[in-house]
Amino acid sequence: MIDLALIGLTRFIVGGQARWTGSLPEMRQRIYFANHSSHLDTLLIWSALPRGLRPSTHPIAAADYWGKGIVRRHIGVKVLNGVLIERSTQGPPGAALAPLRNVLSEGESLILFPEGSRGSERLPGPFKSGLYWLSQEFPDVQLVPTYLDNPSRAFPKGTFLPVPISCTVRFGPPLVRHAGEEKDAFLERARAAVSALAPDSLG
Repeated sequence: MIDLALIGLTRFIVGGQARWTGSLPEMRQRIYFANHSSHLDTLLIWSALPRGLRPSTHPIAAADYWGKGIVRRHIGVKVLNGVLIERSTQGPPGAALAPLRNVLSEGESLILFPEGSRGSERLPGPFKSGLYWLSQEFPDVQLVPTYLDNPSRAFPKGTFLPVPISCTVRFGPPLVRHAGEEKDAFLERARAAVSALAPDSLG
């Protein structure tokens, strides 16, 4: 019941309407990768997914925010089905991806923000390498670019509650893998796929 109330509140305040352009809300394993500009982003994408997809779809959330306090952690982990990631994880390259690999190995889906931290621009900044490594290790998982319109205006940094500004979640066509593609080329192509879903880009 808490999840339905949270979704209802989100849609009442900021809308969070889903727009599927080039992909459909199907029951298949995916990585939804999106631009990141607000703490509202995770809730917006999760709320935009059909109810039947939410139990098997896990947002990746920063432990330093969603892990703080009993209430926030309960919402992040129990309600939103999230996987908390320590952004300051020390260890060999890729160590922070271990919880994500576990989710994908179990046949479940992820919501990922490849920028790693929130940006202030309309279009996403450079992507970190995690999406590339996961795409290489799990080639059968569909990669769906996702664009969030207006969340930074609806929930600016430093505010406690969102303001009533309409937000939209746009799901684009799956990103096609190219055999032997270099990491930097793949990440730039993935970033461009998200950018292409921005309203001005759609024409």
